[in-house]
Amino acid sequence: LSQARAGIISTVEVLKVMEAFVNEPNYTVWSDLSCNLGILSTLLSHTDFYEEIQVFVRDVFSPIGERLGWDPKPGEGHLDALLRGLVLGKLGKAGHKATLEEARRRFKDHVEGKHVLSADLRSPVYVTILKHGDSTTLDTMLKLHKQADMQEEKNRIERVLGAISQPELIQKVLTFALSEEVRPQDTVSVIGGVAGGSKQGRKAAWKFVRDNWEELYNRYQGGFLISRLIKV
Repeated sequence: LSQARAGIISTVEVLKVMEAFVNEPNYTVWSDLSCNLGILSTLLSHTDFYEEIQVFVRDVFSPIGERLGWDPKPGEGHLDALLRGLVLGKLGKAGHKATLEEARRRFKDHVEGKHVLSADLRSPVYVTILKHGDSTTLDTMLKLHKQADMQEEKNRIERVLGAISQPELIQKVLTFALSEEVRPQDTVSVIGGVAGGSKQGRKAAWKFVRDNWEELYNRYQGGFLISRLIKV
């Protein structure tokens, strides 16, 4: 990928190499593949090839997703749990039909208290249902945020809210970022999630930061959070 970014080889060659990793069992390798595909998806989000890269993601990640399944297997280690979350989140965001359907089913059970999601599956499920969700989905997530008694769960929800796609709902998430519901030190995570969530989110987040620059700058007084905000 570094060679492709430097213009030495074609990105097509990178994608061909990625296809060779379908039987790879290692979390660290998949994490790297996921990160690099994320970079390509971001670059292609402004082109006609965006849907095609999503198809590619589904093709590369679905075999490992099917092998891992949704539930832990006896003798699994910590890295297997991390890998499951990574793969299911990637497939869900890319619109893999079976993953989306299962995520919606498990989310419904979670909200109704029938079967609470394990901690390592919450982020991928939340991202998936928000990415393909509507105003009701967002309202449910905000309700879960309000009800959460652990800050870890609140932060988990804050980081994924930006996955929502509709422009008016993106604005709602950005307004939420500056509300009293969110701790000042966590506002950046919400805005960053919007900026990284979609092409529309990036534009909206950039405008939001400019429109609210005075408040944000006064809030963080030139500390590390303001530099992190600018970076995202």
